[in-house]
Amino acid sequence: MTSPASSPEWDVLGVGTAAVDDRLYVAHFPHPDEKMPIQSIRRMAGGQTATALVAAAHLGARAAFAGCLGDDELSRFLRAEFATHGVDCSPADRLPPGRPYYAVIIVDTSVGSRSILYSGEGVRDPGPDFIAPEWIAAARVVLIDNNTPAAALQAARLARQRNIPVVADIERPTGAHLEDLLATVDHLIVNLQFGRAYTHLEDPARMVQALTRPHQAACVVTCGGEGCWFAVSGGLPEHFPAYPVTVADSTGCGDVFHGAYAALLARGAGVRDAIAAASAAAALKAARSDGWNGIPDIDAVHRIG
Repeated sequence: MTSPASSPEWDVLGVGTAAVDDRLYVAHFPHPDEKMPIQSIRRMAGGQTATALVAAAHLGARAAFAGCLGDDELSRFLRAEFATHGVDCSPADRLPPGRPYYAVIIVDTSVGSRSILYSGEGVRDPGPDFIAPEWIAAARVVLIDNNTPAAALQAARLARQRNIPVVADIERPTGAHLEDLLATVDHLIVNLQFGRAYTHLEDPARMVQALTRPHQAACVVTCGGEGCWFAVSGGLPEHFPAYPVTVADSTGCGDVFHGAYAALLARGAGVRDAIAAASAAAALKAARSDGWNGIPDIDAVHRIG
């Protein structure tokens, strides 16, 4: 890759994981020993960082993926889907070969909820040495998750050196480099389950207070249909309500929130405006059951918001 120009090449660079999901749609979640028909089966691309980047791209951001892909069937499927949805995965060509996560997702169509069974076989963290500083310098915002913690931490550190905002999607409350990541990111966005497990609290407003670090621009705890709680620059917790929708499939809604938030930051939006757009994008995605095709564009977000 050539040296970046004065204008960043990407609005959002994602360093993290991608997945391929085989989604099984059923009338209700099966009970033990129950035999039931599958309404439909669909193969879709997914994963925390990958889905967030597609959301950013749908909202008009120039997005790029830095994660380990190979030449296996799942990787080829992902590359094709990235191309369709406007995400540049050229950084992946410079990383060691690996495989995406594979998941079987059971979607209960009666309520729109889902259960995820996944395999990380062949998934690889490229490590710190493969994260090129010029990639980070070529981005307005860096988005990370903690499934590839060594690479994520290196990307976050390089971004902080250049005053580039880091948005983090952290789901697991334990694991390598977790505390270092929490101490490095600028915009920490976690779900309610992480908040409970990490803080041992039940009130999301108190979770925000416990999770906020002095240097952070924002800390957000998403609560699904209850909206989200957040704090700006260590201030008092605030609540943003969810947009009311009829839920068709909640898969990927949190990832869409992260991607939309990062896209708005790259445009220069403040935290509250980014949360409003991210909430709208996540709600619209929840109302649709078409995978990445169901992620809204910026016009749809403006209409609901």
